[in-house]
Amino acid sequence: MSTTTVTPAPKTSGDEIPWNKHQRQHLTPGDWVASIIIYGLITLAVIAVLYPLWFVVIASFSNPNKVAAGDVFLLPKGVTFVGYAKVFANARIWRGYLNTIIYSVVGTAVNLAVTIPCAFALSRKEFKPRRVILFLFTVTMFIAGGLIPNYLLYKQLGLLNSMWVFILPGAVSVYNVIVARSFFETSIPEELFEAAQLDGESYLGYFFRIVIPLSSAILAVIGLYYFVGHWNDFMTGLIFITDDEKQPLQVVLQQLLLVAQGTATNVDAAAQQQAADQIKFGIIIVSTLPLMVIYPFLQKYFNKGVMLGAVKG
Repeated sequence: MSTTTVTPAPKTSGDEIPWNKHQRQHLTPGDWVASIIIYGLITLAVIAVLYPLWFVVIASFSNPNKVAAGDVFLLPKGVTFVGYAKVFANARIWRGYLNTIIYSVVGTAVNLAVTIPCAFALSRKEFKPRRVILFLFTVTMFIAGGLIPNYLLYKQLGLLNSMWVFILPGAVSVYNVIVARSFFETSIPEELFEAAQLDGESYLGYFFRIVIPLSSAILAVIGLYYFVGHWNDFMTGLIFITDDEKQPLQVVLQQLLLVAQGTATNVDAAAQQQAADQIKFGIIIVSTLPLMVIYPFLQKYFNKGVMLGAVKG
């Protein structure tokens, strides 16, 4: 004879109804009002963020006369690719793209190779000097030598007009070290290290065979931070790079925009300004398109990595 075990209903106090995700909950008028206000504010925030980007996209291949007249609002008008043609007709654009890709990829690889082991070492409680080292790291976030001392230092080190001026000075980000350290402390169980020790693993074996495979989310997040920072790095190329063949994309685009705006004459100043505006919109798309293409593939890791380590379990 078989017996059936019935799970008792959860106890409630008074008229309280237990939560059931499979049953539609009845909302009060106050709940409806709050929901409408919240969703309305979210919708306005999304529009405020997305519409400027959408306007730049449609204005980049719209007739500059219609853009200047304010006729372009939601859809492009008078489609023309003159701005893009002028941007890509410059051979320096392609060279700047190649330089920026090299700086970003190599720089991100070096950043991760230094940041992750450093954060792992600082996360280990048996590493006694970790608090002193972390304090010294934190001090550098608020105290810096300044532009001129840095320029003299890079000159003595031979970093000027080289790829390494983009990479070595910022090889470690204190913020990313702290984020990765928090992740290792809160999201990697200590029992894994004990099990690895029982199997005869060293610290390096535990780090490479266990910690790194479990850290794909935080690696993607920190890698994306570093990559975007290198891609958008404008001041380093402007100050420390004087060789045109080694300039990054951001500096090349800035120089191209200045040339477009500086060629106007008194006779056709308005037309030249409109052409310069279209080139400006094209430059914005050209400089941001690679990041917009990469981000969707890393979004799931980005969302997961931002939350990992934020709440201690």
